[in-house]
Amino acid sequence: MATLIAQRELRNNNADILNRVEAGESFVVTRNGIAVADVVPHSEGSKPPMFPSTKDLTARRRDSKDSAPDREAWVRDIREADSLVDDDPLNSRA
Repeated sequence: MATLIAQRELRNNNADILNRVEAGESFVVTRNGIAVADVVPHSEGSKPPMFPSTKDLTARRRDSKDSAPDREAWVRDIREADSLVDDDPLNSRA
């Protein structure tokens, strides 16, 4: 089980905490009581997530039976997302 630590503790004791992580311990870092990060031992097999290459995406699209994009669904998604964001500067609460 991971140990909860505040961001302040990580900042002030980072060398000690990293030594403990190196020894196999895991931590959940909190800010204002809310978990924001995990500090865990490194795994050789783990790599950062990568976006697929353009070549792979193009090949997948060619292989797909339904290669034509659904324009109506795309427009619906954009309008729905737009309704969630108030980017009108006249309505801002500055």
